[in-house]
Amino acid sequence: MTDTPTASHDAPVARAAVAATGGGDLVAGGYPVDVDAQLLPEYSRFMPLIKWLILIPHYVALIVLGIGAAFVALIAFFATLFTARYPEGMWNYMVGVHRWAMRVMAYHMLITDKYPPFTLQETPEDTIQLRAEYPERVSRWRPLFAWLIVIPFAIVAAIIFWVAQICAFFALFTILFTKKIPAGLFNVIRNGFTWNLRSGFYSYWMSTEYPPFEWDED
Repeated sequence: MTDTPTASHDAPVARAAVAATGGGDLVAGGYPVDVDAQLLPEYSRFMPLIKWLILIPHYVALIVLGIGAAFVALIAFFATLFTARYPEGMWNYMVGVHRWAMRVMAYHMLITDKYPPFTLQETPEDTIQLRAEYPERVSRWRPLFAWLIVIPFAIVAAIIFWVAQICAFFALFTILFTKKIPAGLFNVIRNGFTWNLRSGFYSYWMSTEYPPFEWDED
């Protein structure tokens, strides 16, 4: 389910929105929300034992950001109903909050050793990146029903993310003994993030293309 885009002169707006969030180029040849993650050749052996502890400042920051996101979502709800557009600045903020939370969870679930930066923007050092394309037009009905339509996908996404957390638990031991994460475990965890974020973006009408039930092997 996608919305018919407006005239082609809006395309630069979409590119500017993605660039503003640090997302780089538009997601090409695939779904407009994606996660890029790098499997490191080696991980710090004992950092997994304390990562949850040193993330406490980020947990506090995410609470504050989450409160802001709730107000932004409420305003965007009415803005989309009346204008059929998700305000660009608000969309950028929401993408930034998702990016921040993703980096924190990736660190907590051990697939990166890069401590998350305190910024909504993407940084060159990120080993996990969120790619998102700004929607040129959002149908007025989406704020009312997108959360309902996405339920089948959201259920599968929740199961995959639960499995990803189990894989992260096993990754703890592989890192302790070998300083590595097996590619199979890493891929499940990365897909957990991808499916979960696509579900969230669609349910909050930040993306207008229904998420595909596809497993990413790359």
